[in-house]
Amino acid sequence: MSYLMAIDAGTGSVRAIIFDTEGNQISVAQEEWTHLAEDGVPNSMSFDFKSNWKLVIGCIKKSLSSANLNGEDIIALSATSMREGIVLYDENGQELWAVANVDARAAKEVKHLKENFAGIEEEFYRASGQTFALGALPRIMWLKNNNPEVYEKVANISMIGDWILARLSGVIATDPSNGGTSGIFSLESRDWISEMATRVGLKDDIFPPCLEVGTLIGTVTKEASSETGLSMTTKVVMGGGDVQLGSAGLGVVELGDVAILGGSFWQQVVNIPSQTPPPKDMGIRVNPHVIAGQSQAEGITFFSGLVMRWFRDAFCEMEKLQAKEQGVDAYAILEEKASKVPVGSHGIIPIFSDSMKYGKWYHASPSFLNLSIDPEVCNRASMFRSLQENAAIVSSINLEKIKEFSSLEIDTIVFAGGASRGALWSQILADVTGCTIKIPRVTEATALGAAMAAGVGAEIYTSVADAAKKLVVWDKIYEPNMQNNKTYNELKIRFEKAYEAQLKLVDDNITTSMWKAPGL
Repeated sequence: MSYLMAIDAGTGSVRAIIFDTEGNQISVAQEEWTHLAEDGVPNSMSFDFKSNWKLVIGCIKKSLSSANLNGEDIIALSATSMREGIVLYDENGQELWAVANVDARAAKEVKHLKENFAGIEEEFYRASGQTFALGALPRIMWLKNNNPEVYEKVANISMIGDWILARLSGVIATDPSNGGTSGIFSLESRDWISEMATRVGLKDDIFPPCLEVGTLIGTVTKEASSETGLSMTTKVVMGGGDVQLGSAGLGVVELGDVAILGGSFWQQVVNIPSQTPPPKDMGIRVNPHVIAGQSQAEGITFFSGLVMRWFRDAFCEMEKLQAKEQGVDAYAILEEKASKVPVGSHGIIPIFSDSMKYGKWYHASPSFLNLSIDPEVCNRASMFRSLQENAAIVSSINLEKIKEFSSLEIDTIVFAGGASRGALWSQILADVTGCTIKIPRVTEATALGAAMAAGVGAEIYTSVADAAKKLVVWDKIYEPNMQNNKTYNELKIRFEKAYEAQLKLVDDNITTSMWKAPGL
């Protein structure tokens, strides 16, 4: 029997997952990694390609071993990764410099570009759907300004998932969904725009081939085979960005399909035609999808999963003990208690992530508003529910922004990630959005999407969309309570007014922003 391998390079860990050709997960091996700040470089997040390659090798070996498979059993592999992270190479294909996704060292360069190239960010956004905040141009400019000797050696660029494939195949290339997050890119043509680099005084000859997801790159090299245990006959296939491949792994492959990915950050993604112009107000990010001819409008809700974890660990020791005694997850205990709290959580308004304002994005100081000193009203259960409601409300606002510029109607949403395991959270999302919520059975959507790409390259599937239709099945469906929807629409208005007032406190230097985009 033949198997497919997906290598998933996330923000906090790297994993190698083996699937059979029916989409069943056979084994997984995971190694945590950290992206450390460089000494003396504020807000930096370096990517240690030397140490991290060893972790990738370890995951590949462990996944083969735990599945009791040999390298020859893996017919094809692909990779996916956190987007925005970049790797720069010399003319021999050796890594020179790399940063992870939310590296924010280039604040001065972002400010320089905005002040000295009037209107250029808006112009580039109209083509690429990206702003400078996490784009590659300011980071490369930082390297030119601060380490010119390394900059002069730069001959190639890729994203982190592409780096894994390059180490395995010897071929440096990218795909639209990952390369597009560099911002040096055209949504419509799905290829690099090297002139963008020329315009700001950077090298314009460092951009590798841009291949569609599922394109066969080559096979595992002799050196990589020796390091990993993979066979030199194993096909190496172009992968893509984690959110976009994750969407494919959820069956979100047709125009108008919608997903909310509920992880540490929440993403709201909607499939739109590639030729759809990004919104004029630069409020929403637009990325190339892994499906040719499609882009994805993307809203982002900061820290929704991380805030929930913080709340659990900071305040819910009792529920954690109960969960341990009962052999269940602490979130299940908290959801059970929160289900008894009325819709609207007694008016508690959490202030954490704002709705997406991609062109000028910063957050208020974390807080809860409208607390009561009545312990029957304000307690762990009501505050927990308010956080669940708030994540759904911000997601709903982002989807409304996407509907406004795309002219799409939304009535069904695929909900995935850790948050989708919560029955209460899933129902709240249905009630807030007024949409049917579909929960897929797959638990490793991003890895499954990468395995689909590998299968396309091995000619097991005709396309990523074809693979999704064959492999994705549904576990649960939640229908909205439209009476609750009316209540949440009113709460949404109060939240937006409250958040605006909280931002004013940041503007006046009274409170500290939870996060600011570089250059603001």
